[in-house]
Amino acid sequence: MAGKDDNNKIRNVGPKGAAWLRQVGVRTQDDLVRVGPVEAFMKVKRAGFRPSLNLLYSMAGAIENCHWAELADERKRALVADAEAAEAANPIKTRWQKQVERSERAVASGEVHEDVAEPEGGGFLDDPDAGQDLNQD
Repeated sequence: MAGKDDNNKIRNVGPKGAAWLRQVGVRTQDDLVRVGPVEAFMKVKRAGFRPSLNLLYSMAGAIENCHWAELADERKRALVADAEAAEAANPIKTRWQKQVERSERAVASGEVHEDVAEPEGGGFLDDPDAGQDLNQD
């Protein structure tokens, strides 16, 4: 017995790829056709997932109504070139890279204070007797 979601299932795409696509708003074959395989692939990458090129090929095969392995090598090279061009036009940055950029912008705009003032009486780990004359009799 076929499930009710079988009509919406994207051909060639396994459960993990389908979950990634759902998270970026590509839920049906119609969504995939509207967005296109390269843009859908880039959406998945920008969402922080690490898809292989097989997902890209699978989506292209789904649109062309064939198994991804049946795509011509020339078509696969064109898909990869398009994905590389899309990434070059709008580079995907890691969380670390984004945090570094935010920190650099904050320093440049003066939002970051170099030192936090120590409370009166010294810091938590300071010796409370430091600076006192021990020869007070």
